[in-house]
Amino acid sequence: LEGHSRRPYILGLTKALLAQGWDVLAWNFRSCGGVMNLQPRFYHSGATEDLRQVVDHGLAQGYQTVFLSGFSMGGNLTLLYLGEQGERVDSRICGAVAYSVPCDLAGSADILALPSRKIYMQRFLKDLRVKIDEKARKFPDLIDVSGFDSIQSFHQFDDRYTAPLHGFKDAVDYWAQCSALGRLKDIRVPALMVNAADDPFLSAKCFPESPSVLGAYVRLDAPKWGGHVGFVEHGRDGYYWSERRALAFLQGVV
Repeated sequence: LEGHSRRPYILGLTKALLAQGWDVLAWNFRSCGGVMNLQPRFYHSGATEDLRQVVDHGLAQGYQTVFLSGFSMGGNLTLLYLGEQGERVDSRICGAVAYSVPCDLAGSADILALPSRKIYMQRFLKDLRVKIDEKARKFPDLIDVSGFDSIQSFHQFDDRYTAPLHGFKDAVDYWAQCSALGRLKDIRVPALMVNAADDPFLSAKCFPESPSVLGAYVRLDAPKWGGHVGFVEHGRDGYYWSERRALAFLQGVV
């Protein structure tokens, strides 16, 4: 949430892939990356139509092998997209790796509502307030910021803003439709989901082990350490652990 294509973990993976001869396209969600989008909507965990457009653009350039990667919300979006594609997935998409994936959105919202996670929630709401204020100035008939300071959880924020702006009934409906967890079994390309056991944002359901949930193509790695997008152990090659893990997985699927 609230990341962008210049974050260190994006740049690190980009550097590692470029060194292996891959071309890299790092994209931003609507309203991220320093530029506000023009529509009332902005971004959310299930905006797979945006990822689909990015993938289709890459394929239209003539690339014969495409590998997807996502972090946090982007990881959920990546896996949800592949689950929606299912058997129809383009044969040129060879696999995916996703890190720190809140694939159980309802559970992660509950985790972040805990008093012990208040510092994270306050930071998210502070950043989101800036965007909601700007949206309200552009679309005063659609977006009301009065009472925003009373919002203390994603349940309240998603009920008031995310759901109505993006066609969902409420926060619960949004989370149900946009959680990748229930679509993992539908994925038909090799996919690696890396969720650290000490990630402060993830619920227990974000660590599925049952084949009936993961399906035949998804593998879960749950290292003891790593926090949320914090797989920063350096190797002798100068890469973070997450970058080495992605390269190793990629080499195994192409």
